[in-house]
Amino acid sequence: MKRTNTFTVRPLSDSGEQLLRDLLDASAALWNQVNYERLIRYNDEDGFDGDVWDADTGRLEGQYKGVLGASTAQQVIRKNSEAWRGFFDLKNEYYDESNTSITEHPEPPGFWGNEDDGRKPHTVIRNTSYTVEWGDRSRLEILIGKELKDRYDHTGRLRLEIAGDPNWPEYEKQGRLDLWYDETDSTFRASQPVTVSDDVRDTPLASEKAALDIGANNLVACTTTTGQQYLYEGRNLFNRFRNTTREIARLQSKLEEGRYSSDRIQRLYRKRTRHRDHAQETLCRDLIERLYSECVDTVYVGGLTDVLETHWSVETNAKTHNFWAFEKFTKRLACTAEEYGIAIEVRSEAWTSQECPQCGSTDRTTRYQDTLTCPCGFEGHADITASETFLKRHTEKAVRPMARPVRFEWDDHQWSESPRSYRPKEQRTDPSTVHRDGNVATGDSQAV
Repeated sequence: MKRTNTFTVRPLSDSGEQLLRDLLDASAALWNQVNYERLIRYNDEDGFDGDVWDADTGRLEGQYKGVLGASTAQQVIRKNSEAWRGFFDLKNEYYDESNTSITEHPEPPGFWGNEDDGRKPHTVIRNTSYTVEWGDRSRLEILIGKELKDRYDHTGRLRLEIAGDPNWPEYEKQGRLDLWYDETDSTFRASQPVTVSDDVRDTPLASEKAALDIGANNLVACTTTTGQQYLYEGRNLFNRFRNTTREIARLQSKLEEGRYSSDRIQRLYRKRTRHRDHAQETLCRDLIERLYSECVDTVYVGGLTDVLETHWSVETNAKTHNFWAFEKFTKRLACTAEEYGIAIEVRSEAWTSQECPQCGSTDRTTRYQDTLTCPCGFEGHADITASETFLKRHTEKAVRPMARPVRFEWDDHQWSESPRSYRPKEQRTDPSTVHRDGNVATGDSQAV
């Protein structure tokens, strides 16, 4: 399994900090020069033939290897090559009429700042050019070039102190290390991809299924074949995200002409992203642990395209694309589920939010906010109903009668059960119209 250790590092002396800054700045300068050479070829300027791979990266590697070390110079160039290949892949997907996931024309890789306004200090270290030791005095040692050693009268590798404990201290293989300076927090950070054993967590004898409905107001509605239903509410989270976005826009409107950002704006961007990511990461962990305890081995996740085609609006689009970050969340969910031996499958959920679980109608139902109603007498929570319909559509396993849904609210630290999970007025369906088949939703199961 692929995992990532992210941690803060600290130089052991002032000279060590300046050495590290010079290393990161030289790496950023190399990236910018390589990227410029490729960009002018991509734009076919100055008589070039347009092939970005004709850039003389060997000359640039030779220019910088004295400072960075040959392996680090090679890794910076390789990372830039990966960025360009990713750009071309996205461009091909954008022009593929059968692919609707890319809605905006991709842009070529950007620069890591500039010399006048300041480069973004960043480097990448080959997996064989650094060592990490975890323990009471965790440390990171990285390779540096001879010119830097001579400049600072330094011998051996540069040693940095690691703050905090890793998520994955035991691993089979380490990948390329990313090391950068976080200007917003005035901190050096590192990201270490690792390969860990597939036996990190034992898997129970699991055979149950679950389905998730990704909503615009409720982040996740979940139904399992064991009869459990969970609802993670997202209105407060999105309102906070939107308020921060408005403040960013207000500050941007006050910038001088020609400026596009400021330290305060960057801090708000970082705060907004961290708050959203923390809530989503915690949601994934909380949900997967619950599903693991119920012996779920497969989770069906609805495709985003169906959601947008059926319920598109400006606000919904902002939630699904900007706040919700559907693809990123799905990858995070799959990564967490993998630890527990649970598979994630993306399936079509078209019309599940409009289908009455009682009579099967899709054209007679009415959705108002969180409630789905049908002339046959059914009334229930729209997202919970959708997840239940979605589950029945994609599993051959019998779905047990539903328990009352458990609601969760975010309190900035964890998802806690809402006081509204169990309300006395949950029975909304006309009892005379309820099917007695255990596999058909009842009024209790669709409670608001």
